[in-house]
Amino acid sequence: MAVETLQPTPTTNQQRRRPGTKNRKPKSWKLPKTPGGWVVLAICTIATLGMLVPVYVIVATALSGGHGAPNFFLAFPDAPSLEAFKGAWTKLHGSLANSLQITIPAAVISCLLGSINGYLLSKFPFKGSSALFTVLLVGMFIPFQAVIIPVFQFLNMLHLQGSILGLIVVHIIYGIPITTLIFRNYYEGIPSAIIEAAAIDGAGIWRTYTRVMLPLSVPGFVVAGIFQCTNIWNDFLFGFILASPASWPATVTLNNLIGTTTVNYSELMAGAVLVAAPTVLLYLVLGRFFVSGLTAGAVK
Repeated sequence: MAVETLQPTPTTNQQRRRPGTKNRKPKSWKLPKTPGGWVVLAICTIATLGMLVPVYVIVATALSGGHGAPNFFLAFPDAPSLEAFKGAWTKLHGSLANSLQITIPAAVISCLLGSINGYLLSKFPFKGSSALFTVLLVGMFIPFQAVIIPVFQFLNMLHLQGSILGLIVVHIIYGIPITTLIFRNYYEGIPSAIIEAAAIDGAGIWRTYTRVMLPLSVPGFVVAGIFQCTNIWNDFLFGFILASPASWPATVTLNNLIGTTTVNYSELMAGAVLVAAPTVLLYLVLGRFFVSGLTAGAVK
């Protein structure tokens, strides 16, 4: 006669728990438990507030609407107004559009070229590839002021001086060194066995890049794209010297909001907020991908 054995009824937590998994407690903020920890927390809090004070002053001045600055620079305006933002937008919207037309194609094309360079230099080294890579890196350390006259003459020879297309070409060329460095280091962390497996399946260099490496390059494109978009959007020297007034980027027009005799600080600060907003939003949206892209391949 078979004897039935009674199994204990699982509790609710045991029913929900999958076999082989552990109870994971949700992450929560923990306050310091030592005096040293409290000191570090206090220093970090003060440093954060110190960095946020200029942002607060800029926004508060912009919201004053030109009705006069408050007696104390940290005081919030009594009657906040968006009049300064309307005036700044009227003067800057054309230049903001120019900056978008310059930044997006220049960043995309320079990242694609840097990706191809990094792929070839990391996975298909050839004689002289190390020397070529060194020469490319030297381009990162050449200041804008040292090449501004040759670049001006080069664009003038191509009849691109003073145009948006000329600025796009300049930023693409100047962005190749940094994007090549980022993608070469990123591709070094990808096992070469993947390339060998693709070669066994009959894929060539270009097909391996488009079908295998390119889909794996999203973190690298995020890092390189953020670097390029930030540098191109915030550029002033190339835009001021190589562009005509009709193709000025937003940074140049923002500088021209400063009058010769008087300065409308509310409108100037509102313009600064409008010009800085796209790069801030870019970091807020892609910040976590930026950190993961920087650390990709770090162990190897």
